[in-house]
Amino acid sequence: MLEAALRLLVEEGAALTTAGVARAASCSKETLYKWFGDRDGLLTAVVRWQAAKVRLPRIDRHRLSAGSLREGIESFARDLLGVLSSDTSVALNRLAVSHAGHSGSGLGAIVLENGRREMGRRLKPVLETGRDAGLLAFGDSETAFRSFFGLVVRDVQIRLLLGEDCRFGADEIAADAARATEQFFALYGADQLQAAPAKTNA
Repeated sequence: MLEAALRLLVEEGAALTTAGVARAASCSKETLYKWFGDRDGLLTAVVRWQAAKVRLPRIDRHRLSAGSLREGIESFARDLLGVLSSDTSVALNRLAVSHAGHSGSGLGAIVLENGRREMGRRLKPVLETGRDAGLLAFGDSETAFRSFFGLVVRDVQIRLLLGEDCRFGADEIAADAARATEQFFALYGADQLQAAPAKTNA
């Protein structure tokens, strides 16, 4: 059912209906309502399914090193770029933007809560673990995550939403993820702060 909904979302956008999904999935509308409740429930499940493709970094708290932390964060960045640049995510985000601010439509809130905010809920504990291990230095994990998200996504998402063909191949995604991770550690790596020259009074 979710695969059918994803496919129709790319093809039909705002015209997506539970009846159309039921036909494409060869099931009844009653089955859809039983599983998801209504159209917003179905869309919530679709967003969560997309978000699940961004895998949580596997971090061993007891044997954490700068290298393993970088590797985990970089892997998260690759998944995030891959998902956000997919046809499905572009269609879903366009639909959410078109509904934003409309009374009676909760799609914008659904995408925000189960997309961007969910990414933060997943990665912030990893960043905090790195801080506790003395590998990262920051005060507020939400601020650190926003910096990371901005370094990874840059203007790619808005360009895609506006129709520019700027999708990347696996090699380019990997290179961008590595660059964003390097920049993030340049900002928040504890070793960078320790190596910075002390300020002197002129």
